[in-house]
Amino acid sequence: MSNHILFICKSCNPESEQEHTADPSDGSKLLNQVQTLYQTWSRRDELEIQSVGCLWTCSHPCAVAFSASDKATYLFTNVFSNEANALLQFGELYLNSDGGDIPWKQFPEVLQSSEVAKIPPVLRESSSKE
Repeated sequence: MSNHILFICKSCNPESEQEHTADPSDGSKLLNQVQTLYQTWSRRDELEIQSVGCLWTCSHPCAVAFSASDKATYLFTNVFSNEANALLQFGELYLNSDGGDIPWKQFPEVLQSSEVAKIPPVLRESSSKE
């Protein structure tokens, strides 16, 4: 199992639509679209998709995060529910990166307009004894 994870907030909805509709949330729509594309994606065994109840960016939906051990974490907000393909394109870049360092100019174009935070990796010291 991979240690690379794409977290998708399934409760994200624009503030104007929160709790005012019986329709699925934008976060749920995005999650469903990613999961559909993921079924035929060639690198399924390297990236796990996990839904989360909330990523606490409710004023800036949709929110997703890419995370892996010893790699920077990327938190994207203002991702639209039709940008599933761009997320998997970014996933390719993330899987191929050393330490999670991806130049902004390499981001899929639609994700360049999203708000993004890059959180440094938690590096674990070697536990080997000399």
